[in-house]
Amino acid sequence: MSNILIINGHPNPNSYCSALSKAYAKGVNNTANLKEIELSSLQFDPVLKWGYSQRMELEPDLKASWEKIKWADHIIIVTPIWWGGIPALLKGFFDRLLLPGMAFKYRENSPWWDKLLVGKTAHMIVTMDTPVWYYKLFYSNAGIKQVKNNILSFCGIKTKAITYIAPIRNSTEEFRKKWLSKVERLGSELK
Repeated sequence: MSNILIINGHPNPNSYCSALSKAYAKGVNNTANLKEIELSSLQFDPVLKWGYSQRMELEPDLKASWEKIKWADHIIIVTPIWWGGIPALLKGFFDRLLLPGMAFKYRENSPWWDKLLVGKTAHMIVTMDTPVWYYKLFYSNAGIKQVKNNILSFCGIKTKAITYIAPIRNSTEEFRKKWLSKVERLGSELK
């Protein structure tokens, strides 16, 4: 049985992303071990104040989140795309938690690094107001590439799937319910 972690990166606990996270969790039910991180409920400073020149002490919520990430085999990241990228809170979460010596390790006297989270996989579920084809064609899928390539892959996490739900702005209740059902089904298909 897999260890599944759902990270909801939306800062509003009443968002559609929150509903999608709950739908996925409902689908998982008892087919896997499940833990969740709801960023809107965490207490932490999302600003990496000194970059990597000085380590900031991890707040208790970040320590607990790190334990969940280490425990997980498969990570579901549910997030909106705003201004072509992820919300500042989610980016700050990654900045503060995926640190040298924890998620990756620079090699001495080398431009290369070791990926310390190898063996883990991810699935991104993203909402946006932009039509998917437009986002990919004109914005080059920028926010997705940032998370997939520059964050997750950098640490060794392989993104296996990306589910785009768009456009959300002016979407109907029927559209949203249909996607909630689809996301619940995605969760139920995990083994």
